[in-house]
Amino acid sequence: MGIQDTLKALADPIRREILNLLKKGRLSAGEICEHFSVTGASISRHLAILREADLIRNQREGKFIYYELNTSVLEDVMLW
Repeated sequence: MGIQDTLKALADPIRREILNLLKKGRLSAGEICEHFSVTGASISRHLAILREADLIRNQREGKFIYYELNTSVLEDVMLW
């Protein structure tokens, strides 16, 4: 992904808030959804965009998917 895709992913306020939540540590998709008044499907799409931009990583544990920041990409954005 290029810097343009990363900046496009960061342009949305919901996605920026998801990143702020993940600064405190990894969260499941359900835990992320609890912080927003939009549908789970909408949050799922936002998470997919953040994953595609390589801003977050996900890991499945049983029936849950946990998300965490990919700090290396965020550091690259800050250096840019």
